[in-house]
Formats: sequence, structure tokens, C-alpha cells
Amino acid sequence: MIKIDLILSCGGTLRNVVKNELIFKAGHFPTYYYQVVEGKVKMNNYSDDGKEFIQEIFTAGRSFGEPPLFINEPYPANAIAISAGVVVQIKKSLFDEMLYKYPVVSVEINRSLARRLYYKTIMAPELSSQNPEKRLLKLLHYLKEQSGTKTDFFMVELSRQQLADLTGLRVETVIRTIKHLEKQGCLKIIEGKIYLEKMF
Repeated sequence: MIKIDLILSCGGTLRNVVKNELIFKAGHFPTYYYQVVEGKVKMNNYSDDGKEFIQEIFTAGRSFGEPPLFINEPYPANAIAISAGVVVQIKKSLFDEMLYKYPVVSVEINRSLARRLYYKTIMAPELSSQNPEKRLLKLLHYLKEQSGTKTDFFMVELSRQQLADLTGLRVETVIRTIKHLEKQGCLKIIEGKIYLEKMF
């Protein structure tokens, strides 16, 4: 995460977004660096038959859409706000100037991108598995890791539908699998929310 004050001091601006607002579209060339301040943003694609596949969901403090920005290629997915919130954005030219001026920021971005690539590589075999339990558990533990929580206790803030879109499963399968995982002691469901905790 780049400090918001630093981005603003280098020419960035805060952008209020509403639920379902399109931040950028697949096929467009990147012109800004984006980072979530408040709310949630998803990156998604649609299959030929219109089925949505969510690549990832980004929460406060996380940046999104950087790879195309660095290699000047079009976005491979859309970025859409899934809740009202705030995004900080800075033009590509100013972003590049910031990286040259503050090399430590460049190192942190490299580390963040490497971490995301690392976990995506680990998750890929599980998400291609025909076993829905393995898919969901891998995703839930990935979400916990990405949240940066320092405790064993973690509440999953995504809906069953969003979990289905992230794993490519049907929402009915996700609901059934979550209940089965709770019976196995892999997670807890409290008032409809999913919780992961080492002691469970």
C-alpha cells in the first residue's frame, strides 16, 4: 500500500465511486494508478454466455490494475465498485515520476505484485480442482492472507454469490459446501457470516 498522503502530494486525486460504477473497462489502455481507500472493487470478466467470473476483490489499502499500467497493455478485465467508496488515483505520468522520486515505493509495489502472483500460482491448481471443498478452502485462506490480519480469527466479508463467482462454482454448490465444511470443523457460520479460526 502506498500512503494516500504521498499519492495526493504527487498529484493524485480522490474519487468517490458508487455501487456498480465502472472504473475501467477491459480492452482500454491504462492511464491511472488506482488504490482503494474505502469500499470494495472487483475485477471481472464475462464468458461468451454472459457468466461473470470475478478475478479478485480489492478492499481498503489495496491497489488494482497495475500490471497493464507497467507494460502499457490493455486491461484484461473490468474494474467495478461493488460498494460505494473512495478510490485514490494518479495519472500514469505522475505515478512514474513518484516511483523515480521514491524508490522505496517501487520496491513495495514489486513486493505486492510478487505476493499476488505467488498466491495465484498456489491457488491455480485448487481452483481448477473438481472438488468444491478444496476450491473454497483455498480461496478462504487466500482471502485471510490478503487481509493482512495478524490474528488467527478472520471473518469472510464476501457473499455466497461472490465466493461462487471467484471460484467458478454455482452459488447453490457454495452454500452446500460451506455447510459441509462447518460440519467438518473447517470453519464456523455465525449469523450467516463465515469465520476462519485456527482453533475451529
